[in-house]
Amino acid sequence: MALRKFYRALFKQFGPQHWWPGETPFEIVIGAILTQNTAWTNVEKAIHNLKRAGALSVEGMEALPEKRLAALIRPSGYYNQKAKKLKAFLRRLREHHGGSLDRMFRLPTEQLRQELLEIHGIGEETADSILLYGGAHPIFVVDAYTRRILLRHGLVAPGASYHDIQQIFHASVVSNAPVYNEFHALLVEAGKRHCWKARPQCAGCPLERFPHSVEA
Repeated sequence: MALRKFYRALFKQFGPQHWWPGETPFEIVIGAILTQNTAWTNVEKAIHNLKRAGALSVEGMEALPEKRLAALIRPSGYYNQKAKKLKAFLRRLREHHGGSLDRMFRLPTEQLRQELLEIHGIGEETADSILLYGGAHPIFVVDAYTRRILLRHGLVAPGASYHDIQQIFHASVVSNAPVYNEFHALLVEAGKRHCWKARPQCAGCPLERFPHSVEA
């Protein structure tokens, strides 16, 4: 019940967030991998480089040597590691799904999630971002903002796992990809504007009226 109240309060103040930025499912998948450990503004620069090089497609990126791919995505940081991750994803996509994202996304959610987690460099948050934003699968994405907000409002314990937090959303909020999409985006917006790691700005936060502690 508390989470549904959170959703209404956040939506009332911030409105629809129109997430995830990306013109195609493939761009969204690539962005989900590139955004690891960096700001989205840096990912946008890397995406722009890939577009300019005509490489923002399965075939275009497969044709790139790994070193050339790393150079194009340099603005996203950790570019050598991320180039390896992208190539690993592309190999899996080609070997298991004939290079077709549509075919990949037709798999049942849990089956595809497990497959994604087997790919080098793809963890739970990245896998779930690919599922939700790229494939419209109803699965909630848990990130640092989500964890911090729920912890400060006493909805999760300090040691709660990714799975524990995700299950709270799955049990409390209707299983619906657009709702999960919007809710996650709204929590990120609240985190960026108010729920900072140090010196949180609680004044004016749409969740300020709910019980909370800034110590978490």
